Amino acid sequence: MLSASFIFTETDLDEEFFRLDGLIAEAAEATPGFLGKENWVTPDGAKKNSIYYWQDQAALRAFSTHPLHLQAKKQYQKWYGGFHVVISEVVKSYGDGVLSQVTPNNRPVKRPKTP
Repeated sequence: MLSASFIFTETDLDEEFFRLDGLIAEAAEATPGFLGKENWVTPDGAKKNSIYYWQDQAALRAFSTHPLHLQAKKQYQKWYGGFHVVISEVVKSYGDGVLSQVTPNNRPVKRPKTP
């Protein structure tokens, strides 16, 4: 499993951005090997992070070469103040099972009983 984190700051988001963003989200979800997406925002709202999860490198490559994704990349300076991408291999993930996550729960943690 891979995660692709797209970290960015926004500038002027116009109608074209929202149209293209919606189409890209649909394209990602339709790509074989797409597992899910999460979005995070820093407390001050200045930076955002969209994390896409992929079954393997082939799935990530298929999305990254999709025509809509390539179209958006050519126009990024219109909408983003800057960006940074981090591609990571998910080696392990775990939790207490309360939160719904895209990543597997490899080592369930028992919650302590409350008195």
